[in-house]
Amino acid sequence: QVQLVESGGGLVQAGGSLRLSCAASGSIVSINGMGWYRQAPGKQRELVARFTSFGRTNYADSVKGRFTISRDNAKNTVYLQMNSLKPEDTAVYYCNAQLRRVGSVSLYDYWGQGTQVTVSS
Repeated sequence: QVQLVESGGGLVQAGGSLRLSCAASGSIVSINGMGWYRQAPGKQRELVARFTSFGRTNYADSVKGRFTISRDNAKNTVYLQMNSLKPEDTAVYYCNAQLRRVGSVSLYDYWGQGTQVTVSS
């Protein structure tokens, strides 16, 4: 099977930085897209940043210029460097990957367990 394991969340003061990591492991043939979403209390889950199937990056307008997504293809890992954090960035951050598994040509959607990011004012 496939697992996405996230790390790096925590509590930080406004203006601070955090770096999230997400490693995909298991019977993976290829990863089509991978990135980060977040969900604040009482709100819908929203895109933060992701790599598309063409290797391009998409960012939410609210994080452009502050957050940077990067990846290590050899490790099936994506990172999210979050700088100049604001209280409104407080949310549970989820890693997402669309990938192909061994023995199948279908694309599967996987989510990590989520990591809490709390930004105090």
